[in-house]
Amino acid sequence: MISPMSKPTHIDIAFVGGGNMATAIIGGLLRQGRAAASILVIDPVAEQRQRLHDKLGVQTAAGPDASLSQAATVVWAVKPQQFKEAAGACAALCPQALHYSVMAGLRTDDMARLLGSPRIVRAMPNTPALVGQGMTGLFARSEVTTEERERIEQMVAPTGQHLWVQREADLDAVTALSGSGPAYVFLFIETMMQAAQDMGLSAEQGRQLALATFGGATALAAQSTDAPAVLRERVTSKGGTTYAALTHLEAAGVKPAFIAAMRAAEKRAGELGDEFGR
Repeated sequence: MISPMSKPTHIDIAFVGGGNMATAIIGGLLRQGRAAASILVIDPVAEQRQRLHDKLGVQTAAGPDASLSQAATVVWAVKPQQFKEAAGACAALCPQALHYSVMAGLRTDDMARLLGSPRIVRAMPNTPALVGQGMTGLFARSEVTTEERERIEQMVAPTGQHLWVQREADLDAVTALSGSGPAYVFLFIETMMQAAQDMGLSAEQGRQLALATFGGATALAAQSTDAPAVLRERVTSKGGTTYAALTHLEAAGVKPAFIAAMRAAEKRAGELGDEFGR
């Protein structure tokens, strides 16, 4: 049932699952001017529902009911292994909806089979969406209309950038690059902070230097018309400090190891699709 904390109104968009990614998307919708009362979040965890209502003012429910039938868009933000059960409870209530999945791995063929609807857009967002700096890979089935694709683009826009792929299998590569990518960056920042302390700087000094360096280099690469390789060469004088560092990394095989790591993530993304679709 709809939470008594919220005044019942027409539901335009419903979220099944109210975790971090759902919160990021809802925050963006509210910044666009969407009425909080037109958003429904279905989540079985009472503390989660209370947090969402208190922080965002949205309507909440412990489980699906007739209000779900109003939603033009249903966002699936549960864990992939929970989808089969959630779809069984919700599918009959939302045959009219466009379905938008932010669940990792779960393929649209399996979703369509369990939902009884082929109108599905699958996304691979990443965690910087929480601060409006995300990157979301998108795939739409052929049954999704141009207007519906635009609807999804508008919903994603406040969370950052987006990229459409033509083949659903390409989302495995998107997962490896941008979906898992923030963890790679955090690892490099963590490592630079450790090196800073090893060289006599404080942890806070190392953090400030690492964050500013990553942020500045990314901004420069984004604004420059030159390839990253050219930008790298410009700060690498033969025999200099950067040359010494990069020569050491090359000798250690960091670049091929990094590529192999992303290929491992891509492979695992495909395996998860096989597992979750059973």
